[in-house]
Amino acid sequence: MKAIRTSETCSVCEKKSKLTKSEQGDLCPTCISIIKLLKNNPDTLDKLSNMAGISGIYCLQSKHVEHELPDVLDGVRHRTTDRERNTWYVSVSELAGNPVEIFASTAFDRDQHLQSRISNLTTITRLISLILRHIFMGEKLTLEKTLTQLKRSSRQPNDLPDMLGKILANYSVKPPADDNKGTFENEASIP
Repeated sequence: MKAIRTSETCSVCEKKSKLTKSEQGDLCPTCISIIKLLKNNPDTLDKLSNMAGISGIYCLQSKHVEHELPDVLDGVRHRTTDRERNTWYVSVSELAGNPVEIFASTAFDRDQHLQSRISNLTTITRLISLILRHIFMGEKLTLEKTLTQLKRSSRQPNDLPDMLGKILANYSVKPPADDNKGTFENEASIP
């Protein structure tokens, strides 16, 4: 940075101060310090935004980097009861204190009457997890990822996730990942 000082408005914070001309514009001493800090330690932006109570999405948008989930995550399990008095277990996986995945299960998941509900529940939790990873990790949301989660949620042909996947697959540029889970293919109609 070239040290030509003037008393104008900072290009970043718009504070009137003695400024230093740089490639980034005319900067105040505070903004110069922040830029140096971020160059030396890029994770500082996440820490500062968390301390300020700002959602991580702002920081992640500036990085344009997509991270993968580690193999092991911290988690919290909650036990709750629905209106029919069925006990449900909801597990929330966390990364740096932020929720990035959510799963729900019940002791009644072998019951045929609950299969449809469980399939829909799996769909909901998979799509919410995809959204959480977008919010807190900057994972890009795509139709293909959505189709993959719908396919993985499907428990039988023509259940709700399968039907939704078939319809949305018509808008897909490339077919969803083939992981032998679920049944839908790119087809125009649902029987």
